[in-house]
Amino acid sequence: MTEFKGKSILITGGTGSFGNAVLKRFLGTDIGEIRILSRDEKKQDDMRNFYQNSKLRFHIGDVRNYESVRAAMEGVHYVFQAAALKQVPSCEFFPGEAVRTNVLGTENVVNAAADAGVKNVICLSTDKAVYPINAMGMSKALMEKVALAKTRSAKNTKICVTRYGNVMCSRGSVIPLFIEQIRGKKPITVTDPNMTRFIMSLEEAIDLVLFAFENGSPGDLYVQKSPACTMGDLAIAVKELFGADNEIKLSSPKFRIPRPFAVIVPIYTCVR
Repeated sequence: MTEFKGKSILITGGTGSFGNAVLKRFLGTDIGEIRILSRDEKKQDDMRNFYQNSKLRFHIGDVRNYESVRAAMEGVHYVFQAAALKQVPSCEFFPGEAVRTNVLGTENVVNAAADAGVKNVICLSTDKAVYPINAMGMSKALMEKVALAKTRSAKNTKICVTRYGNVMCSRGSVIPLFIEQIRGKKPITVTDPNMTRFIMSLEEAIDLVLFAFENGSPGDLYVQKSPACTMGDLAIAVKELFGADNEIKLSSPKFRIPRPFAVIVPIYTCVR
């Protein structure tokens, strides 16, 4: 963390789960300043009131707009590009919006970073970018291409990509939904219990970004080897951790859920 002493960092899309995790990791250190760029003034105000820290600065803006990104980047040393449309259904219904945020927004960020002389940019991607079958994954795959292509012309700015699995308990992820259903005495809904997901915690997500900052070369793409589980295993693991007796409701009677084995321990670190 000594690399960040007295330095300024910018987190785009910083009011989300990743941004909050970064703040919890960094605000107690000797970092100089943390800037949050996002569109939602209410979430920014909530963060401002919650943390009440003089190192924190907020910028209302949108990665789709180059000028707002460039203005927030003045004097910044490091950038976390976390702004994205991440929900698969939303991107499927509005693929043009996914392109404008995930692809063109990232292009604005890396261009502004190079123009501002930022030292290092890390762009956050997803495992869904690999052989993508939906609009979200396709837009993220193009995002990676845009970010890594910029390394050929950004002579003084190092740009790397980190590719995540499913970050447990992040906003909009399935574990908080399962917990809400358990506490509401509702059935736990699973579309397909045989779907497999790679899982990681928010802390591991931060560690991966920091590793890329410290060890990456221009154009590097980092993938952390993560444990995998099926959605059926995940539902049973969360249910057993809460000692719940909720029914697990499947979308089709042809599916069945086997008893999970190794998935309970990593899930416990998220919900405890």
